[in-house]
Amino acid sequence: MHVHHEGFDVRTHGKGLYEITDAAQSKIDKSGVRNGTVTVFVQHTSCSIVIMENADPTARRDLEEFFERLVPEDVDYFTHDAEGSDDMPSHIRMVLTRTSETVPIGDGKMQLGTWQGVFLFEHRSVPHRRKLFLTIMGE
Repeated sequence: MHVHHEGFDVRTHGKGLYEITDAAQSKIDKSGVRNGTVTVFVQHTSCSIVIMENADPTARRDLEEFFERLVPEDVDYFTHDAEGSDDMPSHIRMVLTRTSETVPIGDGKMQLGTWQGVFLFEHRSVPHRRKLFLTIMGE
């Protein structure tokens, strides 16, 4: 079994979903793994990794709007606001989603469904440089 680790950065320009499917696939191609798994992990507590529809952008906008309503900003019951009113809500949104996703690899390609993509889900309002780490395992 071969194990390949590699990191990369994603620059965000505020809240939203940033597709990273092609970047992850590029790292798989480089690794030479044909059959196995890839785990995509984000090294932050105010963004997350999700698998989401990548064909219709309205699905992504609906998800973003849902989280805005589910975990609102500027509420008086949050005390953790060291970095602004989106600080604690971003941490809660991360906990409700995930910091990693694992996807099977077959014939050198991620085995995502027809409309699935891997996304960095940025929960902060201001731009950030997010560090991601991939572990690719297989043969």
